[in-house]
Amino acid sequence: MNVRRLIPATAVTGAVALGLVTLSACGGTSDAAQKNDGGKLDVVTSFYPMQYLAEQIGGGHVAVDTLTKPGVEPHDLELKPKQIAALGDADVILYLKGIQPAVDDAITQAGVKNTIDAGTLTSLETHGTEAGHAHEGEEHAHEGEEHAHEGEESHEGHSHETEGGQDPHVWLDPVKYAEVAKGVGAAFAKADPDHAADYEKNTAGLVKKLGDLDTAFETGLKNTTTRTFITTHSAFGYLAERYHLEQESIAGVSPEADPSPARVKELQEIAEHDKVTTVFFETLASDKTAKTLAQDTGLKTDVLDPLEGITDQSKGDDYIEVMRSNLAALQKALGAK
Repeated sequence: MNVRRLIPATAVTGAVALGLVTLSACGGTSDAAQKNDGGKLDVVTSFYPMQYLAEQIGGGHVAVDTLTKPGVEPHDLELKPKQIAALGDADVILYLKGIQPAVDDAITQAGVKNTIDAGTLTSLETHGTEAGHAHEGEEHAHEGEEHAHEGEESHEGHSHETEGGQDPHVWLDPVKYAEVAKGVGAAFAKADPDHAADYEKNTAGLVKKLGDLDTAFETGLKNTTTRTFITTHSAFGYLAERYHLEQESIAGVSPEADPSPARVKELQEIAEHDKVTTVFFETLASDKTAKTLAQDTGLKTDVLDPLEGITDQSKGDDYIEVMRSNLAALQKALGAK
């Protein structure tokens, strides 16, 4: 994975007020978007979590094109001139500011009226601002470059955050993802009022599935031997907070680099104290870092998918199925009872 960069504060965003979505007005004379020749709403999405929302909510009324293709690491996406030019022809653009710098910039330039920033449809939080990790009254003080927690990744100059240090990984919390889904459904209904009833129905169905997923996580992770898990990618802050877990990430290095000796020692202490069994790695990056740490600490490795993209191996699986696989992996690693 390439080194990630600090995200500039540029993008056209939607806004949420009293649960209603206001779409950015950059042009056009009508609230209703113009449809393509096939009678469908042309929707361009930035990466998989946005694609899934558009397809589930839009159903047969939308034609969805995703900028990040399967197997591509979304943070490293560089758009071709043809893709940037085509953005201006979209009826609706759905993206999440703070994940993909190239996409943020291109969407700002496109000036499409119906532009939806999913991050405005729920409340964003800042994860990992604490300097240390407390263990039942025992505190491990981690200072400076040795420890950057969750949302504070210090990946050689890149902070994987939105403007203001907020964590953008809201889709990994089914409850927050459902809030985003409701906003997207309202936005689609405004862009295409002729099919508003269908968008509302599809949104309700998706929210129900996400509610069931939330219940499965809450129940499945209620009683475990440990509450701490280690990852190479600090994507799971919202999930950890929702289900009362502690995320420990390998910070200060890129996900594919070897952890520093100081961080390895620190994680060894945490793993021993919290009875950690597993180091998780992600699907779209090398497992080198996880295996290095696991070898040094005597831990196992497994996949915890941040769902930033669908890989060739996961074709046929969708968001719900991958999240249920994540739940099973966490149950095994945490010693669910």
